[in-house]
Amino acid sequence: MIHQYKSGGLNIVLDICSGSVHEVDDITYDMIDAYLDGTREEVLTKIKKNHNVSEEELNEIYDEITELKEEGKLFVEDTYEDMAGELKARTSGVVKALCLHIAHTCNLNCSYCFASQGRFHGERALMSFEVGKQAIDFLIANSGNRHNLEVDFFGGEPLMNFEVVKQIVDYARSIEKKHNKNFRFTLTTNGVLVDDEVIDYANREMSNVVLSLDGRKEVHDRFRKDYAGNGSWEKIVPKFQEFVKKRGGKNYYMRGTFTHANPDFLKDIEVMLDLGFRELSMEPVVCAPGDPMALTEEDLPVVFEQYEKLAELMLKKDKEGDPFTFYHYMIDLEGGPCIYKRISGCGSGTEYMAVTPWGDLFPCHQFVGEDNYKLGDIWNGITNKTTQEEFASCNVYAREECKSCWARLYCAGGCAANALHATGSVRGVYEYGCKLFKKRLECAIMVEVAKKLDISE
Repeated sequence: MIHQYKSGGLNIVLDICSGSVHEVDDITYDMIDAYLDGTREEVLTKIKKNHNVSEEELNEIYDEITELKEEGKLFVEDTYEDMAGELKARTSGVVKALCLHIAHTCNLNCSYCFASQGRFHGERALMSFEVGKQAIDFLIANSGNRHNLEVDFFGGEPLMNFEVVKQIVDYARSIEKKHNKNFRFTLTTNGVLVDDEVIDYANREMSNVVLSLDGRKEVHDRFRKDYAGNGSWEKIVPKFQEFVKKRGGKNYYMRGTFTHANPDFLKDIEVMLDLGFRELSMEPVVCAPGDPMALTEEDLPVVFEQYEKLAELMLKKDKEGDPFTFYHYMIDLEGGPCIYKRISGCGSGTEYMAVTPWGDLFPCHQFVGEDNYKLGDIWNGITNKTTQEEFASCNVYAREECKSCWARLYCAGGCAANALHATGSVRGVYEYGCKLFKKRLECAIMVEVAKKLDISE
């Protein structure tokens, strides 16, 4: 199976199952499209009708395509479906990452918050050190032979429980060598409580920090307000700038959200760049259909155009020697994720879980508050085996719609939480998200191809 598209003035052909990417001229592009439609003579006759080209050149192009096919770089058959269950089973019972809900409360009142202003549709609460300590013990006990373990401090706003964050980190550091483990911590924050102590500590202990900023002041302050109704942009931007400066401009992400109110999100990215930030992420809002903030079908042309212009801006900045990273355009055309990741996805509910302030386990942070999806707790382990098995079988080939999709080995079936909220099933397909993902993927591939062509020239 192949996928062909035109972007950034390039003709791109992606072979789905080999991962090979080809940039070709117009004649080759059309011939690849027609290659399987008939005999050699029929294909050449069809192409000759639309292109003024000699028989000799047509035959050369046909032979080159045939050679690529024989080398396993074009029209490669999918042999991965039968492997999906086997690969997932190999990691059964091995947990590699936890998302610690260190605070089910927040000092902002963001109206688009999927977690209901950090409460996750429940009571406000702070995780105790005792729960955090047990979570670390649970992770070590269930991590098998994995050396590197991930722990994310999440909320609500984690800095509302900063002392416990430090206690948990200290505990994990005190026992990691004993168990031959290496902990990598991530902190997500809205920035309101960031100060010099937080900056120095996070830059010493956190492998990554995620900083919430929606871009333009008027866009950010529309939704990211405190409980008095005041916007937070003026308060947090200088703190984030100092944070990133002291961090050396590395191992962080500015994470923004765009909604129906700002589908022209490139302007927000440009503001982030003007503020000095170079590691960027801009996520489509996750909310119920019909919500005034929800992205609509009418927004799609605007959003698609933004992704295209973003790709152009990235190439322009790269040539100027001022590159920046956009999370959704990070793609390795020469290596990339192993086939297990391409089939199995994020590992929610099996390799990755969220821990509430009370120690309950859920498949990921977006399932917290969905009582039917509680897996167990950090003291007794996984007791809801039926739900975990549902997630264990949740690979890209478990969804009929995905089996024939050209992007399946890049999205691995998409987000189970988004699927649940859109369709009522973790095995469903969030069609709107699919459209956005495929557009981002096309742009990401184009950017990498354009960079390689520029280097080779």
